[in-house]
Amino acid sequence: MPEEDTYPAAPEGSVRINKYLALCGFESRRAADKIIEEGRVEVNGQRVDTPGVRVLPTDFVKVDGHHVTPKAVETILLNKPRGYVCSREAQGAKGTVYDLLPPKCRHLNYAGRLDADSEGLLIFTNDGDLADKLMHPSYGATKIYHAFLDKNLKKADFDAILKGIELEDGEIHADSLSYVDDDLAQVGIQIHSGRNRIVRRIFEHLGYGVKKLDRVYFAGLTKKALTRGSWRFLNETEIAKLKMGSFE
Repeated sequence: MPEEDTYPAAPEGSVRINKYLALCGFESRRAADKIIEEGRVEVNGQRVDTPGVRVLPTDFVKVDGHHVTPKAVETILLNKPRGYVCSREAQGAKGTVYDLLPPKCRHLNYAGRLDADSEGLLIFTNDGDLADKLMHPSYGATKIYHAFLDKNLKKADFDAILKGIELEDGEIHADSLSYVDDDLAQVGIQIHSGRNRIVRRIFEHLGYGVKKLDRVYFAGLTKKALTRGSWRFLNETEIAKLKMGSFE
């Protein structure tokens, strides 16, 4: 049963307060739940401390004493170049992915981070629920990477990656794996795990160095017509598919 239907006699047009806060830009419903439990939310002057409270568009909602309202959904696809960190603050000489966005879009949060040495697709959005779907492996947002290794990938290691290998934070396996253009040092690896640096760690665990890593597919989106360092807004159809979990 959907979460919205667990509270009977819901007023038409109302939503749960945690979803309302996510629509206001508070990252996700889980983050909103914490804010609510801490007693930082008021609806029409009354403090609320449970995410089951429902609100209407006409209600007056405050967080920490400040009026909040839902924002129009904005979602951007960026083709990240190497050398940029997924952070709002620069780290040493490296710039941040926000340097690549126009100033008016730098309030958006990224989903599915890439390390500084990796390239490829990043999604930015102010929709907390969408960001949660893109990052949490239970939703199955597929990612495909083109990995350039420092030596040929042995068949035994190829098979082990598909079967599953044990890393320090648990077992992991690729959803699919293939050599690229008959070059045994280049592979395409499909995976839905959101663990930090997971692709690099898979190959490093087996004794391979990753010379270059490029995310070429993310949740049904590709780099088509998107040059390195450029970005575009997703259209309504693309956003709707992502929100429905149609990641293929």
